[in-house]
Amino acid sequence: MARDQVDMTPIESRDELVRWLEQGVKPPARFVIGTEHEKLPFTLTRHEPVPYEGPRGIRAILESMRDLLGWEEIREGEAIIGLLDVTGGGAISLEPGGQFELSGAPVATVHETSAELIAHLVQLREAATPLGIGFLGIGMSPKWTRAETPVMPKGRYRIMANYMPKVGTLGLDMMFRTCTVQVNLDFSSEADMVKKLRVGLALQPVATAMFANSPFLEGKPNGFLSYRSEIWRDTDPDRTGMLPWAFEPGMGFERWVDYALDVPMYFVKRGDRYVDVAGSSFRDLLAGRHSALPGERATISDWANHLTTLFPEVRLKRYLEMRGADGGPWAPLCALPALWVGLLYDPATLDAAWDLVKGWGADERQLLRDQVPRLGLRARIGKHSVRELAREVVALARAGLERRARRDRSGRDESHFLAPIEDVVERGETPAEALLARFNGEWKGSVEPVFAALAY
Repeated sequence: MARDQVDMTPIESRDELVRWLEQGVKPPARFVIGTEHEKLPFTLTRHEPVPYEGPRGIRAILESMRDLLGWEEIREGEAIIGLLDVTGGGAISLEPGGQFELSGAPVATVHETSAELIAHLVQLREAATPLGIGFLGIGMSPKWTRAETPVMPKGRYRIMANYMPKVGTLGLDMMFRTCTVQVNLDFSSEADMVKKLRVGLALQPVATAMFANSPFLEGKPNGFLSYRSEIWRDTDPDRTGMLPWAFEPGMGFERWVDYALDVPMYFVKRGDRYVDVAGSSFRDLLAGRHSALPGERATISDWANHLTTLFPEVRLKRYLEMRGADGGPWAPLCALPALWVGLLYDPATLDAAWDLVKGWGADERQLLRDQVPRLGLRARIGKHSVRELAREVVALARAGLERRARRDRSGRDESHFLAPIEDVVERGETPAEALLARFNGEWKGSVEPVFAALAY
């Protein structure tokens, strides 16, 4: 989840909220890639969850990483809750159950993303291994119950955890037991944003299938290939989903603002204090009539932070976030940005991707979304399986990356990063199905070997 913003400039009108989003528009020459990924810490000896406090806890890892990198601490009260590269690089933050998230620096190529991830994982091992801690690349905690999962000392998460059970049955599992990888991408105009948003929404279930990697829960198969994706179907209907209205005429920045204004708030932040306003209206805050903050108007920080509490399959801020993939091991982490950069940053490929999906109706898109967590590549839309669709989508992405022609020192373009998902599609077997085959075979019904198989 994103770091809280600090900008107390008052907002006077809805139009200012629209202009804030419009400020994300930039020329294609300035497009960048921001990759985020989460991973589960575990004890190397017993494969148990890692507490926040203690000499072998998450705080100790952050302190070790701080000393190693020279990054600035992000604090909440006395607690270190993250690290920031103040030179304009990335940041490390904590998810509610202790999942470590790297929010990567904005970079120009997938090659740079790859280098950043390699460096981060090497640094993390250097800091964590002496503490007896490892990290797992998977979409769902495979072993621990929710009660066994530690709770990080972050005020926004306490508010969210109190609210989640009021609006869905699986929101706490989303918070405390899932991991994702996502990529953040730019747009050059409102029309460009709309086309990329629509392509991203329509094809997000295809990405979910190719990256499905969360088949276990509390030591047993859970009946799904991407249980992380299934969890989002019963988290909070106000702030999740496939956004059918985004395909209607008139879609643009204003329509997104109206959507966001109708999503109930979680909190506002005043100084270091989180004010619990869960379930209340941002429109009231915008009008200066919020009962918890009498006489106060919304600020830029309030708006930016509110947007981070919307969780649709694709999220608009001042860039677009592709949110459908499970966390996984090293190689697929770079395949995700390669996939979406290839599809969305090459104009010819973006047009071809839109041609592929523009005839789908809202009901078809939703049915696809609903099937994929359980069926993966075997889900269908119309006459086609997701596997057939994925083959075409990955071929489009490869063509887009080849046309981009961003080469590394060895002369390779970015398309080689697609190899892990090309292999998934060729075999017709998701990462989750490969794990289940090992669970039912060589692992003899135990999830313990996953802590070696998917460790970074």
